[in-house]
Amino acid sequence: MTTTSTPAVPAPDVLGTPRDAARRRPRERFSVGRTLKYAALIFFLVIVLIPVYVLFVTSFKGAGDASPARAWSLPQVWTLENWQTAWTALSPAIWRTVQMVVPSAIIAAFLGSLNGFVLSRWSFKGANVVFTLILFGMFIPYQAVMIPLNQLVLGMGIPSGVPSLILLHVIYGIPITTLIFRNYYMTVPHELVEAARVDGAGMLRTYWSIILPISIPSFVVVLIWQFTSAWNDFLFAVFFSSSQNGPVTLALNNLANGALLQNYGVSMAGALFASLPTLLVYIVLGKYFVGGLMSGSVKG
Repeated sequence: MTTTSTPAVPAPDVLGTPRDAARRRPRERFSVGRTLKYAALIFFLVIVLIPVYVLFVTSFKGAGDASPARAWSLPQVWTLENWQTAWTALSPAIWRTVQMVVPSAIIAAFLGSLNGFVLSRWSFKGANVVFTLILFGMFIPYQAVMIPLNQLVLGMGIPSGVPSLILLHVIYGIPITTLIFRNYYMTVPHELVEAARVDGAGMLRTYWSIILPISIPSFVVVLIWQFTSAWNDFLFAVFFSSSQNGPVTLALNNLANGALLQNYGVSMAGALFASLPTLLVYIVLGKYFVGGLMSGSVKG
């Protein structure tokens, strides 16, 4: 007697079972968490962009339309007159600022790179003391040394304006650039430097052929930092330059407090002109800035 076995038919999945609910819960939690995260990001983005909206809208308003009472309203008549006036007043100062920030950022970055390499790879007596004294310059308030610094610059015969501002931004940029490069070079494997020494390379040769080519991430960070710091500086501009040879921050202050005081549209357009270069730098190089900071954040 033969028996035939009936093949087992799998039971259909029943929606809503505890097992299915347990599978869906992590996805639901993940979806809700991601939604809340993006909602919070959008909220803070709106908060940050509110002043930008007021600046942008007011810059297109006429003299009678640009008033604090109508700060949130769109222009009744859109006009480019404010932008033309602001550009005419600020364009010479913008060019002087470019002449000031580019060399000061490059020189401070190069000197900071040399200091960072020496202090991280070449041990000598008192190296930690020298590094501490260099970092001490980061914590000296500008206001505390402004008058003696002004007397020193005048005594050295350095012309006011771009030359003196380049010197000052280089000097005050060395502490932070040295710190960034030293932290980055501490992550470079010792074997790389030792191999260069075995091949007969000295300190400068090792720096130029081995260290400098791999320093691009830190150079990006330092150049962005120095560029924005020098571009946005106002205190040095007040003490060491004038409206005829000063940077754009000083010209913007004169524009806002001059004959066009009641024309808020011109002031807003000027503020956008003055902030546009640093904004473009962060938009174009922002991801490299973060990557460069992270590259020197872990010692290994």
